[in-house]
Amino acid sequence: MERPIVCILGRPNVGKSTLFNVLTQSKISITEDTPGVTRDRIYAKATWLNHEFTLIDTGGLDPSSDEVFMPEIIAQAEVAVENAEVILFLVDGKDGLTEVDREVADYIRRFGKKVLLVINKMDSKLARDHLYDFYELGLGEPFIISAEQSRGIGDLLDATVASFPEVDDDDHRDEIKVAFIGKPNAGKSSLVNRILGEERSIVTNIPGTTRDSIHSFFEYEETDYVLIDTAGLRKRKKINEKVERYSVVRTLRSIELADVCVLLVDATEGISEQDSKIAGYAHDNKKAMIIAVNKWDAVEKDTYTMKHFEAEVRRELPFLNYAPMIFISALKGTRVKKLLDLIHVVNNNYSLRIQTGVLNDIMNRAVLMNQPPSDKGKRGKLYYATQVSARPPKFVLSVNDKELFHFTYLRFLENQIRAAYRFDGVPIIMELKNR
Repeated sequence: MERPIVCILGRPNVGKSTLFNVLTQSKISITEDTPGVTRDRIYAKATWLNHEFTLIDTGGLDPSSDEVFMPEIIAQAEVAVENAEVILFLVDGKDGLTEVDREVADYIRRFGKKVLLVINKMDSKLARDHLYDFYELGLGEPFIISAEQSRGIGDLLDATVASFPEVDDDDHRDEIKVAFIGKPNAGKSSLVNRILGEERSIVTNIPGTTRDSIHSFFEYEETDYVLIDTAGLRKRKKINEKVERYSVVRTLRSIELADVCVLLVDATEGISEQDSKIAGYAHDNKKAMIIAVNKWDAVEKDTYTMKHFEAEVRRELPFLNYAPMIFISALKGTRVKKLLDLIHVVNNNYSLRIQTGVLNDIMNRAVLMNQPPSDKGKRGKLYYATQVSARPPKFVLSVNDKELFHFTYLRFLENQIRAAYRFDGVPIIMELKNR
């Protein structure tokens, strides 16, 4: 049984994102005061009294607004409401009841869902003066909170989880978190939408449309996934808006939280300096990696096109020599299923452990093939090796003198491990320890 879904709805600038961050104990959603900042549905897990649920923060609704993205925001909110068990209808106690609040309330009633009226910013006398105006909405006894001060949250959560159906705890499985990363307009949102089979993220040809990192839960081949559609990272000199800076922070945060990162490269533009920087951040965080070349359908091809393009990517991203490459088209769905299968394989590789005896057999054969370096008559000796952790795999080598083992020899030993075990898509950490 799936986790219950709770949707936060309301007009712009009532504090939805602040409430979302408080309920999920995170900073996934933007809390900037600019109206209309949260455009897409933002997903995260939340827990209260042993109840797990999915919380959705929607864009601010204002049917009378001429903001260019408002039709898409309303469409996104509709999908969120249709999937929710409970709607938290958030209003602003300081502003009092507005005409837009009435319009949103009428909009919500059409769905016949359980609605909890939540009055936010109730931390001043002025707000208290507006309290009884909200009874006009006819949505029952309101919950009085201050999201910024975390007041009234417990009572709100009690009422929220009381509306949930019974959940079978045995059905819960850990999800594989997959972050789709890359420069703006590489097709990340289009790919996520293709996988999900629905318009989960707003897709336009305007670079930077996705300003939040959007978390979507997805099941494939009896495995649960969290697909993270990140905002594209621009060059620093092009980051002018304050909101854009929040997007960069959240994208980097999404990389840190992910198990597998899929770097989307635009086939029509080739590899760029920005691609290298984004990939480098994921590599530095030792994430499992896949390189997906998107828009391959838009490239004129001959017998050697794919081979030449892969050679170019490998030349520009030499530090990702372990990452498998796949050529896809999010628009047409070409090889998208193969990408999902590859994500599953790479995630399994990320968890791979080698028994100590087998690992030392590999090291002994490697030393026989290629002796450790020597300096001034002193030769390096490798006594013992062990894998101390996975995700990413980390190997500790016990040696006589760390200074004698150049990184090129460590790379040789790493290659011997990779030749014996499939660590496709996985960075390997080799650490030396003096005996």
